[in-house]
Amino acid sequence: MASARPSDRSEDIERFRVVNRRHFILSGTLAAISGECLAADARAAPGKQPLILVVGDSLSAEYGLKRGEGWVPLLDKRLGEQKVPATVVNASISGDTTSGGRARLPNLLAQHKPTHVVLELGGNDALRGLPLASTEDNLLQMTKAAQSAGAQVLLVGIQVPPNYGSDYTRRFEAIFAKVAAATKTPVVPFLLKGIADGPDAAALFQADRIHPTAAAQPRMLDNVWPTLRKMLPK
Repeated sequence: MASARPSDRSEDIERFRVVNRRHFILSGTLAAISGECLAADARAAPGKQPLILVVGDSLSAEYGLKRGEGWVPLLDKRLGEQKVPATVVNASISGDTTSGGRARLPNLLAQHKPTHVVLELGGNDALRGLPLASTEDNLLQMTKAAQSAGAQVLLVGIQVPPNYGSDYTRRFEAIFAKVAAATKTPVVPFLLKGIADGPDAAALFQADRIHPTAAAQPRMLDNVWPTLRKMLPK
């Protein structure tokens, strides 16, 4: 197994706070979309070993963690343990936005030629107050670009705290479902499910109350794994 290291750049770190479970209401729509997409997406190019490219922000870039503790390296380890012949490339950058990811993606696709692309971006867009329409369009165009390059895409959603206002919170959450529906792409509703909205939330975040601890990383992987595994060869 080979797993590339993410960048350590840490500007524009997320400023959202741990929030109560009652605020996380995305589930039914996203689950339905994922179910419809998995059958069509559970395939790989014949004879080509899967290469999973993860394009994310600090939540995927091991911010504040030792190398190997993040959910992406744990994904690489689990693939090995389950004898799934796949390579993981982590191209996540702390502080990245959907605009930054969109700008980087063409070169990443050309360089790595992935069979699968995991997109975990959007949180920093909200923190910077960027227009929701721009976030949606960036995710949409990234998904289409990866699909055009022959890769299957998995969208990984994030949610913002209620102090952003109920309307903004609802519309931000809906972005991932809308992009998934428009591109027939599977989606993980909330990367931090069971962490930010769990009973032991405070213990699962670093001192900044922003970034999950090493103990939270297996849960993050468990949120992604069921959907991603169905997209990979048996």
